[in-house]
Amino acid sequence: MSRLLITGFGPFPTVPNNPSARLARRLAASPHLRRILGTTPDCLVLDTRYGALETQLAPALARRPKGILMLGVAARRSRVCVETRAVNRVSRLFPDASGSVGRTLAFDPDGPAQRRSPAAAQVQVALRRVGLAAAVSRDAGRYLCNASYYRGLEQGCPAVFLHIPMPPRTRRPKAGGGRRRPALDRWAAAFAEAARVLALRGRARPSALDQAHSRWASFAS
Repeated sequence: MSRLLITGFGPFPTVPNNPSARLARRLAASPHLRRILGTTPDCLVLDTRYGALETQLAPALARRPKGILMLGVAARRSRVCVETRAVNRVSRLFPDASGSVGRTLAFDPDGPAQRRSPAAAQVQVALRRVGLAAAVSRDAGRYLCNASYYRGLEQGCPAVFLHIPMPPRTRRPKAGGGRRRPALDRWAAAFAEAARVLALRGRARPSALDQAHSRWASFAS
């Protein structure tokens, strides 16, 4: 199947130990996912600062992945959310890990007001099929999650952002009872199905950049 890019985030002021980074690495290293994809996905843990969009994310996108699965934490949410869109807005209230805030209210002054993910609905169905009660969200925030998603959706390949809540602490089992599977393990297993959806869509449909190159080649000839 097609090459997939998986991203997560490092620590930021209110989340010093970001579970999205651990989850992205775990998912990318999963033998199960490698069997599904037929190859090892690329993994990128972004520094939680606006400059990382250019220094870290842009070079990864320049390699033209066929699908992008982005992970981030939303500490106030109670379950996994499938983000359906990213908006061209940046909050100037919340500094990044370096203490910087967005310089303008629009992430891309020349870009559209929003970019939507055509793959989001199918990903939600896939997650529910494997027992994860994922919700649909239209608000990826105004922070680095939204900004990176906006940039990822620009590529034209299948891309989805999944917000995870803070994983609960695993409690000791009661006498005679079993311990529930840790949240990160459950999410990693379910997100492999999201990766499958993106890889299949990427394989079936050329990206916008591929289509543009094809049109230019036809014109040039």
